[in-house]
Amino acid sequence: MPLRPWICRPCLLRISRPSTRRQARFQTTASTPDSIPSALLERARNIAVEHKQLTEKLANGFDTRAAKKAGELSRIVDALREWESASESVSELTSLVHEPATDPELLELASEDLGETTKQLANASQTLVTSLVPVHPFAHLPCLVEIRPGAGGSEAAIFAGDLLRMYQAFCNRKNLPVTLLKYENINGGQEAGVPMSEAILEIESDNAYGMFRCESGVHRVQRVPATETKGRTHTSAASVHVLPSLQDHSSEMNLEDPESDYYIDPKEVRLEVMRASGAGGQHVNKTESAVRLTHTPTNTVVAMQDARSQQQNKERAWVLLRSRIAQTRREKREEEMVALRRSVVGVAKMGRGDKVRTYNWNQQRVTDHRSGTTVHGLDDVMQGGPTLEKIMEGVRGWLMEKDVAALIAEEADAKK
Repeated sequence: MPLRPWICRPCLLRISRPSTRRQARFQTTASTPDSIPSALLERARNIAVEHKQLTEKLANGFDTRAAKKAGELSRIVDALREWESASESVSELTSLVHEPATDPELLELASEDLGETTKQLANASQTLVTSLVPVHPFAHLPCLVEIRPGAGGSEAAIFAGDLLRMYQAFCNRKNLPVTLLKYENINGGQEAGVPMSEAILEIESDNAYGMFRCESGVHRVQRVPATETKGRTHTSAASVHVLPSLQDHSSEMNLEDPESDYYIDPKEVRLEVMRASGAGGQHVNKTESAVRLTHTPTNTVVAMQDARSQQQNKERAWVLLRSRIAQTRREKREEEMVALRRSVVGVAKMGRGDKVRTYNWNQQRVTDHRSGTTVHGLDDVMQGGPTLEKIMEGVRGWLMEKDVAALIAEEADAKK
């Protein structure tokens, strides 16, 4: 028998013809998955060409803008390179398995490698597609989480307070710095023990918006209220709205640029000062420390009274107003894009006007209606535990799928 050379995976060498019976045994393992839509693959290759041109330009002299662009594109280029390597390996192994002249021993080895390499190709495909989806412009920012009761009276207000504590517990467990920026109860004051009418949390951690944007929407609760004497289940709701926080990031936001999402013409804002309402001591009630800002073009109103000084309330109110206006402008552009891509309606907005999640106390069940995730650890969810994190991860995965669908539609539109 002739000596066999060293076998280099996945480039296995063909030596002799296997039996027909053994060949048939491995043919069923040789199929490869549909990797990436051709439109996205073409986009990735065009980006690789652009990255190469930028690299050549930088070799002849440093340019800040070109260097920044090349850095942004590098993750796509790396993902494409990994995908092409895995795709080539799968193609070689598949050809080897189907080649009638393949030695039986090499055939078995190639078949084993094909299974593992196919998994690598699937992972590389997912990585490449994910890298092509544009990063949300607010994803890197801290965020504001606004919580308000909806339909359901006092039970809705109690549930809104439950959601507030849930997010506070989640942040504490994840070591995310969080501040209660605003809290008001249904009596207009701030004392504890009274059902909540509005609360605003500021999560002061980079990338918090990207983590919490999946929470936007109407959260519905089904349970027997403490005041229900006949044991009937009531349905109530609370709304959660996630905004980018511009605190400590204003230098990045071009606040003086009229083309910026964050720009607000001071002439279009009406400022009102007043005494704070509710319990709070002599200082709060006897000085005009409360502030209300009204953006007249959009009729967006922000009121702040939690801080002791008028200046602090004014600064907080401006931060919140800029965040709301920036979010509104971003959502408007996303809606316009969706209107142009009717096949992917609903990608941009996360059901802000529709129920996104149901908390069923009787069955100890939580269901997210976007991702389809259902869990039965309701207590752990309300304590901000790992079960809540599982639900949030499911929604972020759902959002990524929608973003990919939008990207494919965009590429198809561009070719028309």
